[in-house]
Amino acid sequence: MDKLLKTVTYRATSQLATPGFLIKHMLSDLVSSRFVAYRLFVRDIRAKYRQTLLGYVWAFIPSVVVAYGLVAASNANIVTISDTDLPYAAYVMLSMVLWQTFLEAFNAPLNAISESKAMLAKINFPRESLVLAKVMEVFFNFGVKLVLVALLYIFYEMPFTWKAVFAFFGVFQLVMLGTFLGLLIAPLGGVYQDVSKGVAVITTAWFFITPVIYPVPSGGAFASLVSLNPVTPLLVTTRELATTGALSNFSGFVLVSIVSVVGLLITWITFRLAIPYVIERMPS
Repeated sequence: MDKLLKTVTYRATSQLATPGFLIKHMLSDLVSSRFVAYRLFVRDIRAKYRQTLLGYVWAFIPSVVVAYGLVAASNANIVTISDTDLPYAAYVMLSMVLWQTFLEAFNAPLNAISESKAMLAKINFPRESLVLAKVMEVFFNFGVKLVLVALLYIFYEMPFTWKAVFAFFGVFQLVMLGTFLGLLIAPLGGVYQDVSKGVAVITTAWFFITPVIYPVPSGGAFASLVSLNPVTPLLVTTRELATTGALSNFSGFVLVSIVSVVGLLITWITFRLAIPYVIERMPS
């Protein structure tokens, strides 16, 4: 019986005063949160698709609607898009799949807190399980979208090279970047609803400075803005790996990937330190 009991030590000093103990505790909580995260993930997926007629098809309907809407607008000369290295409809749908994956990862930490306020206030459990469950959901949704990607390869006879295998690493980095940025604002979003409203506005503007529906511009002030967007090198490189295999900004991909990993570790620490204060200030 004694072996089943876990001793928890509470200290009056800041956790940052003992970084070794903090890191050890973080890793321990991450490992122990796997089961809870999985059960939360299963619960959320079942609840999300239980009362829908089309089920998992909703995962890629937005990509198809946006793509063919833009194709129709382009054919009617309403909008003018530069030539792309893929059929335009396939270009937009593949890019939308990658953008949606990033966006879901970005919203995951904020949604995890806002949807679990009652549980956070009443139950003591590893908080990492909430975010981990949402990240599992992001990868699950991407897995569903792979059906659409496979159909794109077949229908549009898109090029496929051995480098396409490494596109999954690009997807992983998009999720890492999104989770890092989402964790950065999640504690504040748990207290103020303005954050979630502001995120909707920001991500809408963010979409238009990301080369999702147009190729990367080559010059001008707008091109500089697009190049400063951290999503740009990750999305573009992942798209290139999945299709032509010719990489145009691999150095930018590596740089943003490193920043994402380091940033995720830092925001994970700040998330752990901030969450007790967030729970205290959550509106009842």
